[in-house]
Amino acid sequence: MKVFLAGDGGKPWIKDNFFSFNRLESFYYITSEKELIFKYDSFLLDSGAFTFMNNLKSDTVNWDDYIKRYASFINEYNVKYFFELDIDVIVGIKEVERLRNKLESLTNKKCIPVWHKSRGKQYWLDMVKSYDYVAIGGIVIKEIKPKEYPYFTWFLNEAKKENCKVHGLGFTNLTGLHKYPFYSVDSTAWLSGNRFGSVSYFNGKTIITKTKKQGQRVKTDEVAKHNFYEWVKIAEYAEKYL
Repeated sequence: MKVFLAGDGGKPWIKDNFFSFNRLESFYYITSEKELIFKYDSFLLDSGAFTFMNNLKSDTVNWDDYIKRYASFINEYNVKYFFELDIDVIVGIKEVERLRNKLESLTNKKCIPVWHKSRGKQYWLDMVKSYDYVAIGGIVIKEIKPKEYPYFTWFLNEAKKENCKVHGLGFTNLTGLHKYPFYSVDSTAWLSGNRFGSVSYFNGKTIITKTKKQGQRVKTDEVAKHNFYEWVKIAEYAEKYL
């Protein structure tokens, strides 16, 4: 299983002299890091559509223009794997499909379509027959709730029948990674130390977290750097054993 580390590309220790990891980056945020795309072990590009939209009123967004800029970046940097604009809740599935077709036409490549619950089971079956790499979305925002995770087994089994790889967007529940054999997942969990003042340690199979005591302060950048390297260890473990 490939674990892609996402988030906070501005950290200098991500950019400088350390590229032996899988990276997921958002088109909305990628700037100086774009020159590093070819140096990562594997690279996934998220459309950044929701971030873009959240900074504007949705009815003022020109999605055709956004698609053109997204496609231009993909072409310029020869990005192999990139996600569609899965903005179903904003524009509806038909418009998502139109934008997907336009993106694929402009890049002459298939994107990674992102399944959401609103698309239904049949849509999943059609996706895994039409694409060799797909994703499940809605995990981070709990559109898919933890009690529903066992359904992943059905989704993964149906994809396997079609030799289709599945990415779990934002799914890094370590217990779940042992249960559900995604081809790939991504995580910003290494940044939680900044938010909660916690330090992570990989013990060879799982992550152990130590949280600061009341009144203690942490050096946030040093904690983020430490946690990042521990999550690199998790990624290495997942690639070998999951």
